[in-house]
Amino acid sequence: MRRSVLVVAFLAAVFLAGGPVLAQRAGAKKIAPQMADAHYGPHARQVFDLWQAESDTPTPLVVYIHGGGFHAGDKSSIPATLFRLLEKKISLMAIHYRLSPEVAAPTHFMDCARAIQFARLHAKEWNIDPERIGAIGGSAGAGTSLWIGFHDDLAKPEDPDPVLRQSTRLSCMAVMGAQSSYDPHVIREWVGDAAARHPALEGFYGIKTSEIETEGARAKFREMSPITYLTKDDPPVYAFYNEPRGPVAADARPGTGIHHINFGLKLKERMDELEVECTVRHSDEGANVGAEANAFFEKYLLKK
Repeated sequence: MRRSVLVVAFLAAVFLAGGPVLAQRAGAKKIAPQMADAHYGPHARQVFDLWQAESDTPTPLVVYIHGGGFHAGDKSSIPATLFRLLEKKISLMAIHYRLSPEVAAPTHFMDCARAIQFARLHAKEWNIDPERIGAIGGSAGAGTSLWIGFHDDLAKPEDPDPVLRQSTRLSCMAVMGAQSSYDPHVIREWVGDAAARHPALEGFYGIKTSEIETEGARAKFREMSPITYLTKDDPPVYAFYNEPRGPVAADARPGTGIHHINFGLKLKERMDELEVECTVRHSDEGANVGAEANAFFEKYLLKK
């Protein structure tokens, strides 16, 4: 399990930053936030960092959601290339969320949704345009970004908590190594048995492998899969992958293929049918993920 955590965390960092070499070559560097470890909720993990772009008018916001198999990871993994968006007058927010095994789905998703709602509540104070918020993440953070982006608005207008009255809708999502489904049955069909047996899935759902065929588990799998909620009014997606293409060997170690491009291709197939833009890229195409993700956000967040 420990090795799996390290692999997932490493892949998330590589997917998002293109690796340390790419960040150095691009001349990008991280800078200190104006707000660090500020709380969007009462739990110790419900914290965020905020970088406010200098602007006389309200700026868009990009929210970074870290990867780590829903049981590891840290907001400090925000890739250096994202800081170039500040020069384009796009602000940044990086968040923590509660992890398994302390919590099970959908708590991870709902924490991240709350962080977005918190930003909207403080939009005027932070000089943020609440109508222009995007999300970015790798691995678990990628799936979370898609789930929030496709899900119907989670706002509760009558809730006594002013945060939860805010909208959770996004303008766009850039994702790396994203899982468009967390249903092990679907994962097996799309990618292979090894990916469906990823060790993080048990902790994510809080269930045992022996329970995956139950009716309750199947309903939960559908509820937690981003593609379940996809409709024609959903925001555009940029999806990047660098795990090898092609079939995953039947005897591959559990978890192999969990960042497979088939997740993106299946998502694009569905989004194309709905005429919603979805760009899927792979490292073997020579894609520069940092530059392309930034260009994607500029395209969709800088226009009103």
